[in-house]
Amino acid sequence: MEGSLPLHICHVNPLSIFINRSHTFIHSIALALLIYYRASFLFQHPKTSATPILPWLLVFVAELVLSFIWLIGQAYRWRPVSRTVFPERLPEDDKLPAIDVFIFTVDPNKEPTLKVMNTVLSAMALDYPQGKLHVYVSDDGGSPVTLQGLKEAWRFAKWWLPFCRRYRIKTRCPEAYFSASNDDDDEGFGSSEFITERKKTQKRYEMFKKSITEVKERGRLGDNSRITAQDHPSVIEVIEDDSDDKVQIDQENIPLLVYVAREKRPSHPHHFKAGAINVLLRVASVISNSPYILALDCDMYCNDPTSARQAMCFHLDPKISPTLAFVQFPQRFHNICKNDIYDAQLRSAYSLMWCGLDGLRGPVLSGTGFYIKRVSICGSFIHEDVDLTELKQSFGSSNELIKSLRGNYEPNAINGQQELLKETQVLASCTYENDTKWGKEVGFLYDSVAEDFFTGFILHCKGWNSVYCNPSRAQFLGSGSANLNDLMIQGMRWSSGLIEVGFSKFCPLIYGPPRMSFLESMCYGELSFFPFYFLPLWCFATIPQLCLLNGIPLYPKVSSSYFVIFLFIFLSSLAKLLQENLFTGGSFLSWVNEQRIWMMKSVTFHLYGTLDGIMKRIGIKEASFVPSNKVEDDEQLKLYEMGKFGFQIPYMFLVPMVALIILNMASFVGGLVRVVFLGDWDNMFVQVFISFYILVINFPIIEGMIIRKDKGRIQPSVTLLSAVFSTIFLLVGSVILCC
Repeated sequence: MEGSLPLHICHVNPLSIFINRSHTFIHSIALALLIYYRASFLFQHPKTSATPILPWLLVFVAELVLSFIWLIGQAYRWRPVSRTVFPERLPEDDKLPAIDVFIFTVDPNKEPTLKVMNTVLSAMALDYPQGKLHVYVSDDGGSPVTLQGLKEAWRFAKWWLPFCRRYRIKTRCPEAYFSASNDDDDEGFGSSEFITERKKTQKRYEMFKKSITEVKERGRLGDNSRITAQDHPSVIEVIEDDSDDKVQIDQENIPLLVYVAREKRPSHPHHFKAGAINVLLRVASVISNSPYILALDCDMYCNDPTSARQAMCFHLDPKISPTLAFVQFPQRFHNICKNDIYDAQLRSAYSLMWCGLDGLRGPVLSGTGFYIKRVSICGSFIHEDVDLTELKQSFGSSNELIKSLRGNYEPNAINGQQELLKETQVLASCTYENDTKWGKEVGFLYDSVAEDFFTGFILHCKGWNSVYCNPSRAQFLGSGSANLNDLMIQGMRWSSGLIEVGFSKFCPLIYGPPRMSFLESMCYGELSFFPFYFLPLWCFATIPQLCLLNGIPLYPKVSSSYFVIFLFIFLSSLAKLLQENLFTGGSFLSWVNEQRIWMMKSVTFHLYGTLDGIMKRIGIKEASFVPSNKVEDDEQLKLYEMGKFGFQIPYMFLVPMVALIILNMASFVGGLVRVVFLGDWDNMFVQVFISFYILVINFPIIEGMIIRKDKGRIQPSVTLLSAVFSTIFLLVGSVILCC
């Protein structure tokens, strides 16, 4: 380290803080006046009020829920910060700590083997001392295709790694590199030597892709075994060279590459990704036992080889290192269009919310792209006199694992390759965790399918901190949701996992405040109850519309002074969202897209995810996990690039959206007739405008129902079914409201 120069700097933006806090203060006053207006209605004498109490109460509850979620979400905006790192000030390579890279895959049919291998190669090519880099691939499906693919990747790495190091290639994912339009950032670009070597390496890559295709074909034709993704033995193999290719690099300079397929049996719970992480933690502890771990999803390749050094700028800072659990990088995606109709880039989370959390005690653990300290999740017992029996009760019966925790263990110290294999087989067995504290107090936690969120929350409760590093060049790039079906399925899983935490004894708003700052608890609470947006959105999309058609006013007259309050709240919310979009690189178009997809999410997978999470919490339903589909559908991708929704999704998601649009179309037309012919404009303007705004924002649904004729349109049968549901809802709702 060069003198006393800092390894990183934290920047606080006073202007953003002033804007955020001022808006929160003024908007809160307006909300208080709205609540006063609603509450005062309840104290009116029934004979003096022409509005039935039921719809008024439903809308009031919706406004209270929406206001509550908004209020606790303002904690993100209290003190947003950004950070700058100086990796050139790090110690010499021989003083840098070792890193284990964990890469997770499940199904080669949903997660293409070539894409997974590109992620593996990009991780092996990180700009880090190669003797201190170890790559582990968790194959939860136990597929021979993935294992053979890793062997092919190792052979290609002998050519790819020297090329990247020699010319300091920045994009070290082969597929991304050879698909790029220019290489101006590569050292030696344009020289004849570089061009020659590039062509040789590209030819090798084409051969590698062909070999992966052949591996997949052989796997498809020859897989007649009874081994399935949910029922297979543990397979652990250190990938080594078994070919006759000319060796271009010493094997010592290639990172250790290990394939791990844990044992899975239908009679034993496997706890999804959290279970896979914990198996890798145990297996890696007796092979490399690195103090730091990088976790990556199988499609999230390393786009910048310096990410490890950037993370070490925080982990090696003596001022923050003792309490620093992990460094989180944002998830960025290589397939995002300018017109991101699905908000697949998650702008709000990674450009706003995580920056705000970083100003408190650090961001949420986000599933991928984080460098975590091993002792934060496994503990350190180097200086503690802990009884061996007590350790085995927590960590299991493996003596080698216990030695790794005590700090007197040298990796690869087990006598003989067979002994090592036998030990790792035990650690990866489906029964090893029985009667231990794995998943309860040790490792990643099992109480929620959102294991990353839950584990990060508990780490913060235990006193650990985290930091958010968001450099200009994306450190990791993955595949964002380019179709509506994947967005819905993934979102439902997230919603269910978040609700599981919110409705447990670890509810952030109750469990958090004694253990962390109140603002940090508010942030975790907002995430836990974020899916509850379904309640106000369903109310606002139905109750004012039913009342409009029945001539029941729910909002103040345009001539009333309270109308100004409602108007201000509406415009204030939209203006703040637009300001945040523009300040974080968004646009007017992304502002509209985010409103639309928020409405779609709230009335579909937020609703289903909430119900799913509650049912799991009370024991009616078992936890389940459907891996995200990483296979690109050409038709869906083409629609996405054209800015058109692909409505080829299950009825459970599509029918509610279409039914609500039909209801709002009927309400808008009926409302216009009422205000024009009955002159009821003053009373009904707000309700007419709500229907109008919903229709304008969600015009793509109307387009899919009426205008479009392509394969991605909404089928007439769906429109008919939705119309039936809307009609029934309208009739039943009108009867209830009028009673």
